[in-house]
Amino acid sequence: MNEIKHIKLPLSDEDAQALRAGDIVRLSGSILVGRDAAHKRMAEAIREGGEPPFPIENEIIYYAGPAPTPPGAVIGPVGPTTSGRMDPYTPLILSRGLRGMIGKGKRTPEVLAAIREHKAVYFGATGGTAVLLADSVKHAERVAYEDLGPEAVLLLTVVEMPLVVLADCHGGDLYVSGPEEARKSFL
Repeated sequence: MNEIKHIKLPLSDEDAQALRAGDIVRLSGSILVGRDAAHKRMAEAIREGGEPPFPIENEIIYYAGPAPTPPGAVIGPVGPTTSGRMDPYTPLILSRGLRGMIGKGKRTPEVLAAIREHKAVYFGATGGTAVLLADSVKHAERVAYEDLGPEAVLLLTVVEMPLVVLADCHGGDLYVSGPEEARKSFL
C-alpha cells in the first residue's frame, strides 16, 4: 500500500515534482472551487487581456458544485464534477499559474501536456463521497461570480482532504498505469 502524503498548501514546485500518479494524498489549506461556467468566465477574462477576479497562481481548483448547506454545517455535500467539462479552458488557465486541479475522469491529451509543461498536478476525488469530502471542509466563502449561484467560485479551507494523484508533471497518468498494473496483478 502507498504511503499517505500529507501536503500543506499552497503546493510548492518541489511538492508538485515529488508527486507521482497513484500517490495517495491528504491536502490541507485553501483551495478554490469552480465548475464549467466559472472556467468559461476565467478563460474569457484572460483572452480579453485581463485576469480572473481572484488569484489563480499556485492555486488548486476543485471541480465541484456544492449542494445546499444544511443547518449548522460549513458546506453541503461537495462531490467532484467530471473534469473533462473544464478541458477546453484548462491549458489556458494552467498557463497563468494554476498549480493543480481536483476532479474525476480522464483528461484530454492537450490537458495532460499542459500539466507536464506547467509542472501541475491533477488530483482525483472519488465520486459518490460528497458527504465525506464535505467533512474535510472547515471554512467556505464565495469569492467571485455570485450570479452563478451554485457554480460561483468558492474558497475553501480544507483539512486532510483525501485524494489520489491521477496525473503528474512527469507524464504519469493513473488512467493508463492503473489498468496496466491491475492486469499484471491478475494475469
